[in-house]
Amino acid sequence: MTERVVIIGAGIGGLAGALRLAHRGLDVTVVEAADAPGGKMRTVPSIAGPVDAGPTVLTMLPVFEELFAAVGETVTDHLTLIPLPVLARHFWQDGARLDLMADAEATARNIDAVFGHRAVQDYRRFRDRAARLFAAFDAPMMQTGEPTVAALAGQVARQPRLLRDMAPHRSLARMLDGAFRSPHLVQLFARYATYVGGSPFLSPALLALIAESEGRGVWAIQGGMHRLAQAIAALAIARGARFHLSTRVQRIEVQGGQVAAVHTTAGRLPADIVLFNGDPRALHTGLLGDAARRAISPVTTRSLSADVLAFAATAQGADLSYHNVFFGPDLAQEFRPLQRGDRPEQATLYVCAQDRAARQPPGPERFEIIRNAPPTGDKPEDPHKVDACLTHILSRLEHFGLTFSPPPTRANLTTPHGFARAFPGSQGALYGGSPHGMTAALSRPRARTAVPGLYLAGGGAHPGAGVPMATLSAQHADAAIWMDLTSASLSRRAAMPGGTSTPSAMTGPARSA
Repeated sequence: MTERVVIIGAGIGGLAGALRLAHRGLDVTVVEAADAPGGKMRTVPSIAGPVDAGPTVLTMLPVFEELFAAVGETVTDHLTLIPLPVLARHFWQDGARLDLMADAEATARNIDAVFGHRAVQDYRRFRDRAARLFAAFDAPMMQTGEPTVAALAGQVARQPRLLRDMAPHRSLARMLDGAFRSPHLVQLFARYATYVGGSPFLSPALLALIAESEGRGVWAIQGGMHRLAQAIAALAIARGARFHLSTRVQRIEVQGGQVAAVHTTAGRLPADIVLFNGDPRALHTGLLGDAARRAISPVTTRSLSADVLAFAATAQGADLSYHNVFFGPDLAQEFRPLQRGDRPEQATLYVCAQDRAARQPPGPERFEIIRNAPPTGDKPEDPHKVDACLTHILSRLEHFGLTFSPPPTRANLTTPHGFARAFPGSQGALYGGSPHGMTAALSRPRARTAVPGLYLAGGGAHPGAGVPMATLSAQHADAAIWMDLTSASLSRRAAMPGGTSTPSAMTGPARSA
């Protein structure tokens, strides 16, 4: 008998898990509430075509090369990748502008021209530090499904300089204050905390390694990021996976302490294995039934959410690249209100000009604008504040000379409440648990849960938020599932007449292969 796998959610973690498990020959069914795969890698329609309204670029390309290679495929056979020479164009209110480049030396020349030679020295030291941190923690943290304090301590013991690089008792903001003499560069690199939904004042200095992951290359996908979701879904289907779209999950059924089925709006799906690709908080709050509550420990802290505009228009004014960041006056004026649960009035705005990865089109372009917001999706939404949010975003960009014709409307805006509705249990948080605190990275739930047969994948699980990390989470879940199936199969084959077969707490009751 082939094990029946039901995957709840078709975000990147669920899709990558479906592809890996279907390739192994398991009987895979994916259940997704939306009408298309992708999860937060979603699109909205526009006169210029589908607009990405979630992630906008691909980083850590080797993660995706490994996923495709594991099933005998090549990324570039299915997707057209466009390398971005300009990682991001940054604008400040005092008129300063800086392009961060894929070529580090080109970035150094740009910094020299804008902020001077001493700023270049600071930048080079910071890049070296970020590279050391990434090299040290990629394997024992991100690439393993079970990171341990002992393994990380071993890295530090072998490379004593790492302890200074990590600055374990300092926040990212405080470390950057000591690393850069230019407040502009402090603000620029502090923004990396928001890539995983955190505040630079509360996130650990270790997050500086994100600069290295981005420095290794950034790619746009021709047609948009949702093409990645479509390609992986198509490969999974070709290997026998079935997708039930526009179908909501009601509960996970557990019998004898082991998962037995997934109940949906379309009926009951028997399951030997369930891979949950949603916000882990949905489990322990009972949104998937009482039996799943004990699967993980409570997830109490929440990452940031966002106000997201996705639309098509003709832009005028600012000279845009693909990635653009328009900074507020300073970090404190943005993140102190967020920590209080308020929208900041002096927020930094991210603008993705999605059609500028290649040649700028002559007509309307597709844009995504993101402003950080608190995860308040479970609280009543004030419509007046929503209108004020839209007005504020557009007026802030107009201050930099950037206008849109026609301007986006409220219909183009997704707030934390919209994200909370789309992703149950999330409260609107886009990155799962908060990255705040030195041990946050070790506190995320792992692939295995306390309910035998129930596993996790996605940005809310280890190793964390972001498209590459969620893809890695599926690799860890696949490895855990296959290890448990194999160990259960070996236990059955080893059992002799008159003896006993005792399943482990991790594998649950013995099952047929």
